[in-house]
Amino acid sequence: MTESAPAWRTEITRTQWLVLLGTTMGWALDGFAGSLYSLILGPAMTELLPHSGIAPATGSIGLYGGITVALFLFGWGTGGILFGILADYFGRVRVLSAGIVTYAVFTALAAFADTWWQLGVLRFIAGLGSGVEAPVGAALVAEVWRNRYRARACGVMMSGYAFGFFLASLAYAVLGGHGWRLMMGIAVLPALLVYFIRRHVPEPPEIKGSIAARRERRARGHRTEQDRFVLRRLLSRPLLKHTLVGTALATGSLVAFWSVSTWYPQVIRQAATAAQLAPAVANERVALASMLFNAGGVLGYATWGFLADAIGRRKAFATSFAVSAVSVGFLFPFSPGWGVFLAVIPVAGFGLYGALSGILVYGPELFPPSVRATGMALYNGIGRYLTAAGPLVAGVVAASWFGGDLGLATTCVVAVGMLGAIGLFFAPETRGAPLPADPVQPGPVPASEEIH
Repeated sequence: MTESAPAWRTEITRTQWLVLLGTTMGWALDGFAGSLYSLILGPAMTELLPHSGIAPATGSIGLYGGITVALFLFGWGTGGILFGILADYFGRVRVLSAGIVTYAVFTALAAFADTWWQLGVLRFIAGLGSGVEAPVGAALVAEVWRNRYRARACGVMMSGYAFGFFLASLAYAVLGGHGWRLMMGIAVLPALLVYFIRRHVPEPPEIKGSIAARRERRARGHRTEQDRFVLRRLLSRPLLKHTLVGTALATGSLVAFWSVSTWYPQVIRQAATAAQLAPAVANERVALASMLFNAGGVLGYATWGFLADAIGRRKAFATSFAVSAVSVGFLFPFSPGWGVFLAVIPVAGFGLYGALSGILVYGPELFPPSVRATGMALYNGIGRYLTAAGPLVAGVVAASWFGGDLGLATTCVVAVGMLGAIGLFFAPETRGAPLPADPVQPGPVPASEEIH
């Protein structure tokens, strides 16, 4: 090994490993809590809809279940933006901890819901907290891993989400027979992670310096471009282009992922019912398919950063979108046999999760530190607002146009979502480039646009 390329063991510090471990664990437990809901959506709606005076038919489960997923995603988008702004003004670690507690507690409280709308309200509040982990965690990793392994570290962190889905599938396989309420109750576990994060994960010097400089300028009464409200900066030139590119890529990735991950368990249950299989067999099939889907997802998440370093960010995105489109287009509209379904579902997970990894690996490379968390939260939030309609539209389309066939409906929604790949034509290639930095001596801005 030459001096110009030292071993990775000498380049990566203990602090970097601790930050990666804490953020990966947080993202994994976020995925754990989120995946539990997809797995128990059908049984939960079957129990709660009669309490709300609604017959639990396939169409109504799709409609009201889709509404609860939409509420969660709407909360995720809103919470991500709010917590992202707070993270740029007050630091990453405290805000990350507050978000984790919020999503863990309110996901667990869903176990006590008595009607579908109570469940929907609790899912919305849980979504507020869930939105913090991706943008703030990715910003934290990127700012601490300021070496040639940055993209790979961010990809490994993102793989935690799929690993959390895998753990949820395993928990469902073991405990699913005890009812959906128990499954929701164990989602309180992520709250225990906050102790580790507050004790072992430091605030990056870069954002500490940015916050201190902002406060010093304010104390001196000197306002600069960096003191404009973060959302105003992100929606104005020169950062507007990066915000729009991120929004397009995030929307395409999120619509495809959430439509598939929400409805493939119900697609399997529909096929099992048509084959006159027992409900226990259907549950076993859902658990097995979910583990394979998320095993592929772990690989897609973890390898995206390596792929992006090898062939570039834009080509890595194109690869993920292509794999997702081909695998979803094969699986859902044509209803292949169970063996073929099991063989292809990991490929779908690889592509869909890979694209999700990309939007958080790529995001820190688009924005300077003073707006980095907000920038990623904003385009993810907008993407999730648009995505919130995906599972709901799939449920409505299935009930209205395809006689309840969620497979065909999901394929149609994913096809529309893939239009987000158009953003690649305008995306800058950032492979090998350093993270953007705030100007050292920016010019003043008009008093009407200052922070008060």
